[in-house]
Amino acid sequence: MADRSLSEGGGRDEAAPERAGDETTGTAANAGKHLEIEVDGARYLRIPVRTRVMLRGDELEAFIEEYATPHVHDGDTVFISEKLVAIAQGRAYPISEVTARPLARRLSRYVTRTSYGIGIGMPETMEMAIREAGTARILLAAGVSVLGKLIGRSGDFYRVAGDRVRGIDGPTPGTIPPYNEQVVLVPLDPAGVAERLKGAFALAGRVVEVAIVDANDIGVNVLGTTLDREGEARLARVIGDNPLGQGHESTPIGIIRAA
Repeated sequence: MADRSLSEGGGRDEAAPERAGDETTGTAANAGKHLEIEVDGARYLRIPVRTRVMLRGDELEAFIEEYATPHVHDGDTVFISEKLVAIAQGRAYPISEVTARPLARRLSRYVTRTSYGIGIGMPETMEMAIREAGTARILLAAGVSVLGKLIGRSGDFYRVAGDRVRGIDGPTPGTIPPYNEQVVLVPLDPAGVAERLKGAFALAGRVVEVAIVDANDIGVNVLGTTLDREGEARLARVIGDNPLGQGHESTPIGIIRAA
């Protein structure tokens, strides 16, 4: 079924140029993720698009046109990792360029780290959180978090600090270089980016919807989209298991298509 669906979705581009190692660009099915899924009684194809690594200075529209446009059909929904958008916006910072203030060093010690990512659990990522939200808001979030834990409630820190802090990605060994040594912030104006990319697809003759998503193996957050609310909620269910993957898959773009 997977091979047939891949062919219907545009297929692996056998003529695509080789990139790092022996990987090629084109559509793919990531290990452990089903290409086809049923949601609300309808079946959808979920087609990850393999790309080279986005680098500082790359232009987002040109990148999307090169890697995604050849594979999309009218009526598709294209979903894009927020990390790809943030990198294109220059919001990825090498750890070596981030000097953490004493407050960041102290607060980072109290952050609970999980197997899904370091978040703001290191001085450099906490420093970026302070820059994003401001010192006063981070201190307020820390205080509310302490009070919440006293009554057995969790999650107060991010509720107060906001999504721009929640979405900070810290460096991890499982991340593709050079971003295994960088802090990546949440992209600016993701809704506007989605609208702009939809327009770029239209100019290329593709009528699609676009979503910028923050997805990992514990959940999905749609940051900006051209879909209506019902479509946005359905998209979150369709990609709830993070079919783009969490490590070295090099598939920051995905296509949703009615099966």
